[in-house]
Formats: sequence, structure tokens, C-alpha cells
Amino acid sequence: MENRKLGNSDLEVSVVGLGCMSIGTEKNVAKNILDKALDLGINYLDTADLYDQGVNEELIGEVIKSKRQDIVLATKVGNKFEKGKDGWTWDPSKLHIKRSVKESLQRLQTDYIDLYQLHGGTIEDNIDETIEAFEELKQEGHIRQYGISSIRPNVIREYVERSTIVSVMMQYSLLDRRPEELFPFLEENNVSVVARGPLAKGILTERPLHEGPKTLKEKGYLSYTFEELNHVQEALKQAGGVRTLTSNALLYNLAHPVVASVITGASKPEQIADNVKAIQALNLSQDEITAFKELTKAPSYEQHR
Repeated sequence: MENRKLGNSDLEVSVVGLGCMSIGTEKNVAKNILDKALDLGINYLDTADLYDQGVNEELIGEVIKSKRQDIVLATKVGNKFEKGKDGWTWDPSKLHIKRSVKESLQRLQTDYIDLYQLHGGTIEDNIDETIEAFEELKQEGHIRQYGISSIRPNVIREYVERSTIVSVMMQYSLLDRRPEELFPFLEENNVSVVARGPLAKGILTERPLHEGPKTLKEKGYLSYTFEELNHVQEALKQAGGVRTLTSNALLYNLAHPVVASVITGASKPEQIADNVKAIQALNLSQDEITAFKELTKAPSYEQHR
């Protein structure tokens, strides 16, 4: 599988990464999913301390400890939770970040985290303090690089201009093209995009829309009504030629040089195999990319400007 560099770092990530939130809490199931991903050439695993209140990190740590050197391991910080209690609070403070990294390292059974990401962020945060915490963790060798997971243009711009982040994780797909307005700015500053949600909750797969969640029929998806989704799904299939809709969706994201990896979730090994197979189709032509853009909406973020 092709690997791409994250920003100006020496981290090279597989163009398909595994979002680990959906691997569950049963050890054998999680192990089968993780092993399948690694066997198929995925080297980029993405988790967060918040997922199942640390259990997700524990499962990953147990499975990968003998293969650690072959993996780009990413986790996230910023949401403070208390084990066994519902909910969490936002805490981007230096104290919380430096305390949390030690707990993540212990759960992941590793001495370092390849990519440590701020799991959100607001313009009201003490951004300088947050950056200072990440920079110190780099100097101390606890993390190799850091990034943020955010869709807020104002927050993204602050971190790009004031820190040494190498990546921004954003929800991005053919049905959510809002991040594209930031691509030139990120590319100019050599910051990579990690795309989550590239299949738009399964809308950009072969699954019929009527088999999707009930809320899809009631509320649609983002700015698309259910009727619009039916139309655009069929139009994208027609415009994509012999490829599957999944292939076209993933290849569209990866056609943008600033996108280093698309993060796909999986609750069973077969889903990983399908996603890896999907990117092995012939790359999109410029005409196809143009056609996909004409068939979909390209709004901008309305908030957090």
C-alpha cells in the first residue's frame, strides 16, 4: 500500500488508516480486526483516550506490542473523563495533557506515541499553553509529532500559524466538502489532512440508502435531504464508471495531495479488506474529479470563522 508523509515530518502513513473506535471491547474481535489491517498493509492506527474510557487504547496496546516498530500509532487528548462515570469535560490545559499522555502510554504499552492529537479545541482556549505542552512532550521523547482534530477554521489557522503541527484531522468526503476551502492554506504550510468519515456514514458505499439509519430518512445528511441523497448517490455511481461507489469516494479524497490518509472504521475484518481493495482501483481522471465536484455541494463552514 502507498504511504504518504505527514506534513514535513518523517512519519509515513498508509493512505488507508484504521479508525479504532469501532473495533469494540471484546479482545478477540478487536485482535482479528487489527491483525487484518496490519496484514493488508495498513500501518496507521488512530485511537483516543476517550474511546471506551481507555479500553480501546488497552486493547490496541496488547495486540500491537510485538509489532510496535512497524506501526504509526496516533491517539488523542483533551477530553477529561472519570472512569466509570458518564460524560466528559473539555480540558486542553498543560497539566491535563502531560498527565494524560502518561496514562495513554501505559495503556498502549509503549514508550512513545507517533502522533498525539488535540481532540477538539476552541478559539477561547489558552492555545499557547496547549502548544507548550505538546512541544515539551516532543522534547521529552514521549511523542514524535502532534496535530489537531478539528473542523473549526479559526482554530485550525491558529495552530498552523503558531505551532509545529503536522496534521489536521477533519471530517471529509464527497458529501462533506467543507474542508476543501482550507486545503490551499494547509498545503502552503506543509500540514497534512487526515480525513475521517470518508464514506459519509455508509452513504458512499454499496449499501442501499433505505437500509441506513432511520435518522437518515428523517433528517438527511448535512445539507442533503434524503431525496437529494438518493439522486446524488445514483449520479455518482453513473459518473464513476466501473468502480464501486466506495472506490470513488476514497479515491476522490486521496486525489488531493494534501490528504495523507483516509481513516476508515471497521467492526469486522471484512470491512477492512473491502476498503483496501477499493483504493486499488485505477486512479480517478481529472474529468471524473470534475464531474464529482459538479454533482456535489461545496459549502463553507458557517461557524467558527
